[in-house]
Amino acid sequence: MFTGIVAAVGRILEVKPLGDAAAGVRLLVDAGTLGLTDVAIGDSIAIEGACMTVSALDGNSFAVDVSRESLSKTVGLDAPGEVNLEKSLTLAAKLGGHLVSGHVDGLGQVMRFAPIGESFELVVRAPRELARYLAYKGSVTVNGVSLTVNRVDDVAEGAEISMNLIPHTVAVTTLKRLLPGRPVNLEIDLIARYVERMLGARLG
Repeated sequence: MFTGIVAAVGRILEVKPLGDAAAGVRLLVDAGTLGLTDVAIGDSIAIEGACMTVSALDGNSFAVDVSRESLSKTVGLDAPGEVNLEKSLTLAAKLGGHLVSGHVDGLGQVMRFAPIGESFELVVRAPRELARYLAYKGSVTVNGVSLTVNRVDDVAEGAEISMNLIPHTVAVTTLKRLLPGRPVNLEIDLIARYVERMLGARLG
């Protein structure tokens, strides 16, 4: 489990194939300021919002193996570049964002990312299968960052959600590099998922 509060921006240094083309890849990641002294092989680290298992440690870098299935369902894990990092939640940690599983539910598309006053507006189009989970003042995770939904507009393709980003969030995450048309990893709120399940069972 995670909180969606990015702890550091790291960098994917290498992407190496694992066996044949269907086997996935191994990523070597520079942890930046994350700090790995309390991380062991087998621990979980969220990379751009996707939960990955540490398979090797070397100084301030770590390796993870990413399956071909995970690569097909996410963005930002198939090439060198900056990535949002967060270590898994402990029972002693502050829950500054919301409960995040690190399981990407789908890909959204950036429709707008622009400054508004002292903040930034991020508008993302979510696919139809995720639209029903998105609500005004609800939570959503974008590339591993916990954000609050300020507006939801239903469209034929799904839903467009608007979020306000304070300058600090932009400065300390990879969201500052977003451009219209770019895909992003989305994870819906866990509570919304369980509410739908319970209501479906009740109606059924």
